Amino acid sequence: MFRRALLALPLAAPALAQDRPIRLVIAFPPGGSTDILGRLIAPRMSELLGGTVTPENRSGASGAVGAGYVAQAAPDGATLLLDSGGQSVNPFLLRGLSFDYVRDLAPVTLLATLPLLLVVRNEFGAATLPDLLARLRPDPSQARYGSVGIGARVHLAMAQLLRRAGIRGEHIPYRGGADQIAGLLRGDTPMGFTSPALAAPLVRDGRVRAVAISSAARSPLHPDVPTVAEQGFAGFAIGDWLGMLAPAGTPPPIIARIAAAAADAVNQPALRPRLDALGLQPAAEGPEAFARFLAGERMQFEVLIREEGIRLDS
Repeated sequence: MFRRALLALPLAAPALAQDRPIRLVIAFPPGGSTDILGRLIAPRMSELLGGTVTPENRSGASGAVGAGYVAQAAPDGATLLLDSGGQSVNPFLLRGLSFDYVRDLAPVTLLATLPLLLVVRNEFGAATLPDLLARLRPDPSQARYGSVGIGARVHLAMAQLLRRAGIRGEHIPYRGGADQIAGLLRGDTPMGFTSPALAAPLVRDGRVRAVAISSAARSPLHPDVPTVAEQGFAGFAIGDWLGMLAPAGTPPPIIARIAAAAADAVNQPALRPRLDALGLQPAAEGPEAFARFLAGERMQFEVLIREEGIRLDS
């Protein structure tokens, strides 16, 4: 209803006039889930907005390079940002940013969420999350976990879980998801959160065991994997996400129409198999809901980063 009603409105401003090119800045390199999603939705958004939506990668500094570029663009609907959950933590990890995520960027819509799977080496002998924690409490030296980098969502999810369990873990950052999984399979780390797409073939082949999912509800792609919250940690919900933003000052009618087009694009039935393969769950709800979502995320992670002493130079 949200996207049907808004897309029925007349074009709101010259910025969305026919054939006006729209630049979709993707804050991460080609080949990742953010890039793939942007290129999947661009054709449908072009149809709905009446101008060609062209994806453009501007990566670096955990998404801050692309975000800074869009923050300085004209607020006319012609330049948009496709970013991920890193922007919820960048203000607390990156010093000297030339822009402010809250002041200089306007939420357009959340597009998709990405729950995280907690996987454990079979040799570790833990079939459930309580089993895992019972193994770690007597010997916290075993509480080593990998991630794709300091401040990444898989890092913060594990840090939050161990903090709530009263266990001090050792974080081992890798250069990416493939390296993290390789470290797990070698035995460098016995456990770690990772993306469902990376974990699925390993779980299917019996090489690792999935003991929990980080989202508030079970994933339809992994219905037999209980949530962290179900296993003794009420309210636990940490996952990654992909969302669209515009330069601050972009008129609300333009933001509303772009949000509706993006929601329509991400919910195309033909895209569902591709999104499932990436572990992405469509979640477009518009600018107001996205603004509330971002505010809650920043509050949660500011506290966690401060209390855990997480630093990019650590």
